[in-house]
Amino acid sequence: MKLIKNKTLFSRQVFLIMLDIILVNIAAYLPLYFRYEFSISAINVMYLENITKYTGIQTLLMIVIFSLCHLYTSLWKYAGIDEFTNVVYACTLGTLCHFIGMRLCKMSMPRSYYPLEVIFMIIVITTTRFAYRFLRSFGNSASQDSKNRIMIIGAGEAANIIIKEIHNSQYLDGVVVCAIDDSKEKLNHYIQGVKIVGNRHTIVAFAEKYNVTDIIIAIPTLARKEQKQIIEYCKETGCRLKILPGMYQLINEEVSVSRLRNVEIEDLLGRDPIKLNTEKIMNYVTNKIVLVTGGGGSIGSELCRQIAKYKPKQLIILDIYENNAYDIQQELKMKYEDTLDLVVLIASIRNKKRLQCIFEKYHPELIYHAAAHKHVPLMEVSPNEAIKNNVFGTLNLVQTADQYQVKRFVQISTDKAVNPTNVMGASKRICEMMIQTFNRRSKTEFVAVRFGNVLGSNGSVIPLFKKQILNGGPVTLTHPDIIRYFMTISEAVSLVLEAGAIAKGGEIFILDMGEPVKIADLAENLIRLSGYVPGRDIQIKYIGLRPGEKLYEELLMEEEGMKDTENSMIHIGKPIQMDEEAFFEQLKGLKQAVEQETKNIREWIKEIVPTYHEAEQEQRK
Repeated sequence: MKLIKNKTLFSRQVFLIMLDIILVNIAAYLPLYFRYEFSISAINVMYLENITKYTGIQTLLMIVIFSLCHLYTSLWKYAGIDEFTNVVYACTLGTLCHFIGMRLCKMSMPRSYYPLEVIFMIIVITTTRFAYRFLRSFGNSASQDSKNRIMIIGAGEAANIIIKEIHNSQYLDGVVVCAIDDSKEKLNHYIQGVKIVGNRHTIVAFAEKYNVTDIIIAIPTLARKEQKQIIEYCKETGCRLKILPGMYQLINEEVSVSRLRNVEIEDLLGRDPIKLNTEKIMNYVTNKIVLVTGGGGSIGSELCRQIAKYKPKQLIILDIYENNAYDIQQELKMKYEDTLDLVVLIASIRNKKRLQCIFEKYHPELIYHAAAHKHVPLMEVSPNEAIKNNVFGTLNLVQTADQYQVKRFVQISTDKAVNPTNVMGASKRICEMMIQTFNRRSKTEFVAVRFGNVLGSNGSVIPLFKKQILNGGPVTLTHPDIIRYFMTISEAVSLVLEAGAIAKGGEIFILDMGEPVKIADLAENLIRLSGYVPGRDIQIKYIGLRPGEKLYEELLMEEEGMKDTENSMIHIGKPIQMDEEAFFEQLKGLKQAVEQETKNIREWIKEIVPTYHEAEQEQRK
């Protein structure tokens, strides 16, 4: 294949050289004919003889100059201003050499000859070089009906690059038929030959008028709230949607078609990218030995990715599931090679002796505790396992951190810990109580960070909905009125890192999750973004609330007053007031109960967490 490509390239170069030999000679005689108004009889015979004598040298010289100016190695189907500049330089330099050579040979020519030669040389060379682009554009125009018809949202520099690449590429089966921009000054103007026909409010009308099949949103500086509004308009068209990532994602990356991605559900959250105090995180993490439990999970693995960027002295990943641990290990090794001191350990937080051996060997300074059973319906079926792992696994870790005087311990909590209606949420509430109790008794700074659902995590509804849509439906929802708080995994983890950096010990940090999202709307949006119509192409089926599930989640309990921090997305809940000695006695009783595999574990939980109550059965219907 490579040999064939080389032969093709060589053939093109030979063809261009042969063509230039002819063109150079034509451009050498044209100025004389033009000077004497194309009357051959009026031309001084001496001038013709001088050109004829010198034309061989001139032709050879011009071919060498053209070669040095890359006129035989440029890809002319992508030719632009740079290639045109090269042509001008080459022709000007060639004519200058022609002038000097004729003078040295004592051959005279009319004074107007050389300026005209430059002009004619540029014209004939440029015409032949750009003819390919013209013919290609003509061919593209002739075959537009058989291609995807694209609408570009935005008429700035990013859109300019995307349109140009679509026009020039032989691999992209599409033609840009119109552009949309909110700027009134740009209306009815053209960008790369594409007319700017209207603003965001006219997207649906012009998509129908131009038979648009695909829409590309090419405004990397667009705020998330504005982006959401535009996507809402685009959804009504039924077209396939692509979007250019935001500028913060494109730093040091070139804008190109390859950077386009499908519009995802998180684009509809309407939240701008979270701004972090990276300096505080850097000072907090850099050159520290950091341990992440559950490091192979969705939250844990993202913690590892972001921590690795801040150059820890050592990053220790601990997980019971070796496949996930292996995946994040290979990802980080590939990205950081020998610049990251990475240790991956398989262990259970239920095994206190194993934890003590790990702490004795590695002496972690910071701990992010993400290991937990999190799946609500499964934990309702196996409540004792939720308590063993979430409560007493955490207790093992907390006690070991205290024993080895770890500097800071960050517990990953959940909004389900607030007025819990399920065992998983109640187990996390007990962990929050444990964190604040130990913080008052230990040199280690214990804190918890509470947030809602994260998009794309293991157990999230989004992957499930996508699978159901891929299989043709139906998309199953538990209740038409159920709402949830959502945040992307990277956003949540970034805020966890900053909360850990500003912690002083004993806080329950509560992340601002924005506005709650109705799951029914989420499902409909995902169906539309997949190119289908809800209720027509993909059905939505309601199956009732699952065990332990409630219609809405809360991030704050009634007795918790929120305190603000420097970051408007991070708040601090009021410390839990409780009888600590009674709490430890209750934990002892709870431990004995789960070890004996009691069937009434929920009664033990209610004694420790008064706000825990089981979801009403009639609410599930």
